[in-house]
Amino acid sequence: MTQVPIAPDLFTWPSDDPALIAGRSSDGVLVFPYRKQKLVEGTREELEKVELPRHGTLWSFTTQRFRPPAPPYAGADDAESFEPFTVGYVELPDALLIEARLTEPDHEKLSIGQEMELRIVPFGTDADGNETMIYAFAPVGAADRGAN
Repeated sequence: MTQVPIAPDLFTWPSDDPALIAGRSSDGVLVFPYRKQKLVEGTREELEKVELPRHGTLWSFTTQRFRPPAPPYAGADDAESFEPFTVGYVELPDALLIEARLTEPDHEKLSIGQEMELRIVPFGTDADGNETMIYAFAPVGAADRGAN
């Protein structure tokens, strides 16, 4: 099965060291996810693509205990097979606060301020039968669960 990013220009991948892609405007403001243009002081300008840091700290988190409505949720599960997962905000140094799925499903193993690192993980299957990949964050030192 071919693996594809869930959206273009979201992260660098395939890569041994994937990074999230943001856009930077002339005033230094970062925008994630990346988009080509932004209004800066009333003028539309092209954004520079920049790679965000791969490591950060866990700022906040919660557990998603029910299957979100579809669409927009596009997971490869249904109401019966859904398994709760954790989501959180990871603060990337000198960059942004990023909302992401966390690879550690047990909230007891997570703590505010914990060091986290970017991973690329399977999410679902697209209309062409490709396995879609999303970004997530894992506690630093966590066992690799088959993701980058």
